[in-house]
Amino acid sequence: MSKKIINEVSAPLHSLPWLVARDEGIFTRKGLDIEFVKARLPVGIPRITDDVDAVPAIGPHCPFEEGQAAIYRACHWGQIRRSYESEVGGRIVGKRPTVSVQAIFSRAGSPLIHPATLKNKTVGVAFHRGSHYAALQLLEGFLKRDEIKLVHIEMRDGYEALKSGEIDAFTMMDPWITLAEKEGHQKIAETHYVGSEIATPEVDEKSWQLITEALIEAVALINADKKKYLHYLIDSLPEKYRNVITEDDFHLPRLRFVNPEPYTREEFEQTNEWLISWGLVAPDSDFNRLVDNRIKAPVAA
Repeated sequence: MSKKIINEVSAPLHSLPWLVARDEGIFTRKGLDIEFVKARLPVGIPRITDDVDAVPAIGPHCPFEEGQAAIYRACHWGQIRRSYESEVGGRIVGKRPTVSVQAIFSRAGSPLIHPATLKNKTVGVAFHRGSHYAALQLLEGFLKRDEIKLVHIEMRDGYEALKSGEIDAFTMMDPWITLAEKEGHQKIAETHYVGSEIATPEVDEKSWQLITEALIEAVALINADKKKYLHYLIDSLPEKYRNVITEDDFHLPRLRFVNPEPYTREEFEQTNEWLISWGLVAPDSDFNRLVDNRIKAPVAA
C-alpha cells in the first residue's frame, strides 16, 4: 500500500469521479490509500457583497492551505489565482475529469429572460469560483463590463435569495440547475467549462499516475450509467429539496466526464490573459511557476 494521500472534496459534481473511484474500490485495487476530507469556507465572509476583495480567493479550500489535504479540484480560472497565492506549494497538476456546468437563472415569472435584460441587475455568484468566472464570460458578450453587477452569495443562500427576490438572478451548477428547472425558474444562459486539480509537492508523479488511472476507470463507469451515481448530487441538497427531484429529472447530456489530461500552456495563457484583464490575478502570473503537470500526456483508458 502506498502512502496516504488526503483528498479535499467540495461540490459533488466536481468530485464525482473521485467518489466513484473510492466507493467502487478502484483506488484500493490500485494500491492507493486515499482519505477524503470536506472543504470548508474561511470564517468572516459577508453573506452578500459586491466587493470581490472581501472574499478570499481560497474559497472553501481552507483544509488544503492549512496542510490538512494534499489535493483538491475546482474551476481552472480560480485555480490559477489559488496556485499563485498558495502558501503550501500548491500547483496545478492537470485537468480534472468533470467538465462542469454553470447556468444563470432568473426566478419564475421574472421579466429577465435573456442576458441583455440583466443590465445593471444583481446576479448572484460565489466570488473566485466557477459561478463567478462563468457569469462574467456569459454576460460580457451581451453587456458592457460596467453593466455587469455581480454579488457574492453562497449556494444555499443564493437559491433562496433568488426565490425571494433579494437578488435578480443567480448562477448555479447541478444539482441546483435541475432543481431550478423543476421549480419553474428561468434559465438565461448556460456554459460548460474546464476544471483543474491542485496538489502539494508530496503527491509525486507515480502516485498521480495511479490516481489518473483510477479516475479513468471511474469516468468509464459514470458514462456507462450516469443515473446510478446521481444520488451523490441529490444527497448534497438541503433536506427540504432532496425529494423534489429524482434521477429522471436530470438532463444527462449536461453531465460530462472525460479522462484527465495535462493543463496546457495554451489553455493557461488564454485564461490567464482574461483574468488579468479583469484584475482577478496578478500580472506576473506565469505558467512555469504555477503549473506542474504530473502526467505529461493523456493516459489511455
